[in-house]
Amino acid sequence: MSALGSRLEPLVYDLSRPGRSGAPLPEPDVPHAELPSDLLREELGLPEITQLDAVRHFQRLSQLNHSIDTGFYPLGSCTMKYNPRINEDAARLPGFLHAHPLQEANTVQGSLALMYELQEWLKEIGGFAGVSLQPAAGAHGELTGILMMRAYHLARGDMARHKILIPDSAHGTNPASTTMSGLEVIELPSDGRGNVDVKALRAECGEDVVGLMITNPNTLGLFEEHIEEVVQLTRDCGGLIYGDGANMNALTGVIRPGDFGFDVMHYNLHKTFSTPHGGGGPGSGPVGVSERMADYLPSPIVAIIEEGDEKEPPLYGFAAPPKTIGRMKAFNGQFGVLVRAYAYIRIHGAAGLRANAEHAVLNANYLLSKVRAEYHLPFERACLHEFVVEGRWRGAPDVHALDVSKRLMDFGFHPPTNYFPLIVHEALMIEPTETESRETLDAFADALLQIAATARDNPEELRGAPHTTPVARMDEVRAARQLVLCCRPKFLSEPAQAPYT
Repeated sequence: MSALGSRLEPLVYDLSRPGRSGAPLPEPDVPHAELPSDLLREELGLPEITQLDAVRHFQRLSQLNHSIDTGFYPLGSCTMKYNPRINEDAARLPGFLHAHPLQEANTVQGSLALMYELQEWLKEIGGFAGVSLQPAAGAHGELTGILMMRAYHLARGDMARHKILIPDSAHGTNPASTTMSGLEVIELPSDGRGNVDVKALRAECGEDVVGLMITNPNTLGLFEEHIEEVVQLTRDCGGLIYGDGANMNALTGVIRPGDFGFDVMHYNLHKTFSTPHGGGGPGSGPVGVSERMADYLPSPIVAIIEEGDEKEPPLYGFAAPPKTIGRMKAFNGQFGVLVRAYAYIRIHGAAGLRANAEHAVLNANYLLSKVRAEYHLPFERACLHEFVVEGRWRGAPDVHALDVSKRLMDFGFHPPTNYFPLIVHEALMIEPTETESRETLDAFADALLQIAATARDNPEELRGAPHTTPVARMDEVRAARQLVLCCRPKFLSEPAQAPYT
């Protein structure tokens, strides 16, 4: 198959003609000035096309994209679910959209009131004493939490602690966040049922442990059966508990991690509480903390400066916790994401949030029941909101999880997460979310079952997939090593040199 299908033709550069303009600009209302010569590039070669050609070009590109609006998106660990448009409308209300983060607090009382209420709701949902909305994403929330844990021990004069215990079933960013904070990662293995190995945890617990980072449910989609014992063992050696809240889609309204004894946990608002986050953003990773950690929250946090009464609403402003680790982000967090989360929580209410979690778990177990006869399940347990199976068969040794995912594209489905978690060979990590219908899940299951049959009967068909997409299977290694970052990649004009097959 060629590098670029016919739907991409004609290329925008081929339509370029000198003197055409696709973006007429108004006359400037400031004096003209010469542009710095060292910032001008004669060789840039941007296309000169009409507005209509520009619109058609970008429309064609948009039609090549897979999106939650056009198809099922079962990326495990990502919670790529439908997000109601009303939340987008709320984030675009003029008072929110056009506010400047440097405005005086008395001019943005509505925004501050929203942030304060969201803090209070997240405290209740997670069972925590305090919340900061600053962190910009999940991994940023992890780093924030680890820095707080380190500060807690140092403030008590406990200088010997330098280890963070992380199960091998945790999210992959946990070790990176630990290393960035200057602490040492100690990996804990899983037991035969996909839980943290309690014996290994007991052996590692000591006076040098800062704490434990745990994802529950873990990346296998399994609830930690010994979570109370795991928490107690860590506490007994003086360690703190960090909860990775990326999988709260399975727990919201059902259980509160703070009630298990978690000291810190980040929320992924862009997963659990409604913000489309495909393509790398935007995100938001607020952290909730226990009472003993509240003094270390990033500064500032939104607080009530003056109590209101029947005639006047409260006056909101910013406050600094007494032992704060300082600012973790410019200004006050990803505000547009906060508005979407606020709208999502307010519309659903407590009963709706719990129903979402229950349906997410139901959908995952239904889908697993449809495919488990053909796809090996490494841990024979009921899952929560997602599950992991192996994309390989004894009768088809040359077929891999990647081949399964590529073939799913021919059925119109986005592939699931591949090769994660690393503790499962040829992993396919599947999360259907609560928003998909039974008919969609049935169609996806049927596609997986057809692929399993093809793996044995005609493996070449899988290894050559996808067959119906505008771009065939890419040479991902070459693409990573030979990045093309210019506006008009060389391979577009020289197909023989394309880094695709």
